[in-house]
Amino acid sequence: MPGSLRLAGQRVLVVGLARSGVAAARVALARGARVTVTDRRVATELAPSVEQLGSSVDFALGGHDPADFTGADLVVVSPGVPLSLPEIQGARRQGVPVLAEVELAARLLPGLPLVGITGTNGKSTTTALAGALLGRDRRVFVGGNLGTPLCELVLSGEEVDAAVVELSSFQLEGIDRLRARVAAVLNVTPDHLDRYRDLTEYALAKARLFMNQQWGDLAIANARDPVACSLAGASRGDVLTFGFGAPASRSARAPGDGGALLLSVGEAAPERYLVRARALRGRHNLENAMAAALCARFMGVSGAEVQAGLDAFPGLPHRLELVRDRDGVEWVNDSKATNVDSTAVGLAAFPAGRPHVVLILGGRGKRAPYAPLRPLFGGRVKALLTIGEDAPAIERELGDLAPTERAGTLADAVRRASGAVRRGDVVLLSPACASYDQFKSYEHRGDAFRQLVEELA
Repeated sequence: MPGSLRLAGQRVLVVGLARSGVAAARVALARGARVTVTDRRVATELAPSVEQLGSSVDFALGGHDPADFTGADLVVVSPGVPLSLPEIQGARRQGVPVLAEVELAARLLPGLPLVGITGTNGKSTTTALAGALLGRDRRVFVGGNLGTPLCELVLSGEEVDAAVVELSSFQLEGIDRLRARVAAVLNVTPDHLDRYRDLTEYALAKARLFMNQQWGDLAIANARDPVACSLAGASRGDVLTFGFGAPASRSARAPGDGGALLLSVGEAAPERYLVRARALRGRHNLENAMAAALCARFMGVSGAEVQAGLDAFPGLPHRLELVRDRDGVEWVNDSKATNVDSTAVGLAAFPAGRPHVVLILGGRGKRAPYAPLRPLFGGRVKALLTIGEDAPAIERELGDLAPTERAGTLADAVRRASGAVRRGDVVLLSPACASYDQFKSYEHRGDAFRQLVEELA
């Protein structure tokens, strides 16, 4: 299939039946393809997806048959499926094209300006914020790894003026021609080392976001992250940076932590914006706001609309989300913090001075050390409650810094926290771990936290 993407009559194999896989299968069906879907999980574990697709596709569940891969005209891969899978490698050796779901969608949306945002941390908030800013004056699709697969836009037939898409390293592994009019890399720190050999291999996956950019496109990078700057530097487009410090030409800078941003997109004097929304508290959210504002201004959103969008931004669930203010105690859901670096930026959003944060950590670890959190405990963390499989490792590395208790479950952690706080304190669920030992997803974990907090007397 070297030319334009023709699906009618083609044998399309979709690997992985999560949201992206289901959307890709539906797109292929709508375009007249003969679709087979395969997943290592059995039908009972995939009941909603199986029901949604019905009898219109062939199911190969409970394992992968190599013949399904080598006999296909096209293989479409969900983000959670590694391209190192032997069956995928076998298909490639036979010359079968292998595409990510987002690449399939992009090929079926020719000419649509795409803003692509990647990074280890902050990409969901930045994607949502950039989408909100662009949405002030145009029709915008916002999705990707954030929640709604790009294939859903293809299915809807909706006419939009731009798409703002969060792109994970997993998704970027499978792109080929996808071109981002604006491509932003927020940061690159160790993550998913259960899938990648090392940081270098992980960064190379992120770098693919810039490989198809052309003259006149824009690459955005975090000035304090040399890896991010190196990736963006490979773009054929212009490169702008964001960060803290004195104003610089063709950049975004925050002179301090007070919420002021100075943007210089062209040759004009820097533009000043204020980040005042509670949903954007913390130094890391100043960085997110700078990246989103650069995206919006480059795409032609007026300065007045950028400021209005910053003021109106409601934030995202599970990302420093205030779920309850109970008797002067803030209960904050940061369940999206599934790695140590994300927990570090979340914890740093609360001022040091007196220990006032009861921190809930734990879940399924990612083989990364917890020691980078140590400098953030002093004058900030009042107590540490551990949950899940990696509780012993967390206690070994951090348990000497604050009173520590092993709660085991999230319900017990909430119960213990409610008895340990007073007015002015914060209970922060920021686990630094994946959720799969006790929950279906980080969203499930965050929703459970919200319900437990709401049920407190």
